[in-house]
Amino acid sequence: MSSLNHDADSATTMTPEEAEALLMRFYEPESELCRMLLKHSRSVADKAEAIRAARCPHLDAGQVRAAALLHDIGIFLTDAPGIFCHGPEPYIRHGILGAALLREQGAPEWAARVAERHTGAGITAEDIVAQGLPLPVADLVPETELEKLVCYADKFFSKSGDMKEKTPEHILASIQKHFPESLPRFLELRDMFE
Repeated sequence: MSSLNHDADSATTMTPEEAEALLMRFYEPESELCRMLLKHSRSVADKAEAIRAARCPHLDAGQVRAAALLHDIGIFLTDAPGIFCHGPEPYIRHGILGAALLREQGAPEWAARVAERHTGAGITAEDIVAQGLPLPVADLVPETELEKLVCYADKFFSKSGDMKEKTPEHILASIQKHFPESLPRFLELRDMFE
């Protein structure tokens, strides 16, 4: 089992404004896809910031916001027509595709790791093999507090439908349906941040 673990370079900074500018290199500003992604990412960033302020004020607010804004940068490369994505790749790959894109663009490693590890409540190498997922066989599970925070905040907002904040009950039902193996990891995140 390999690991995609890279050094977390928390000293490398990126402002939320720089994060949005990086997003706009890949998204047409007036497109439905861009509007949806910005609404989703800003909602996740707001939720992550509220949790950070209440539960982990030692984390850098700008870094939390920048990571949350960039976590889904790779969706345009995937095939998910319901959310305006018409790329060639399966949607489940958006995290690793986004991480690769962020690394290519010279973004901080912490931003790439958040993108890489936020899907579900993380996906283990065992999950990838058992389900035959089109992902590298590696543990793609959030490890740092920043990774865990953005992963958790992301679960409250869908990229489709009314995009309003979900209730904890709705999140639990969704994870049970789509990623049942990650339910214990989600409950651990809930205990950490609530």
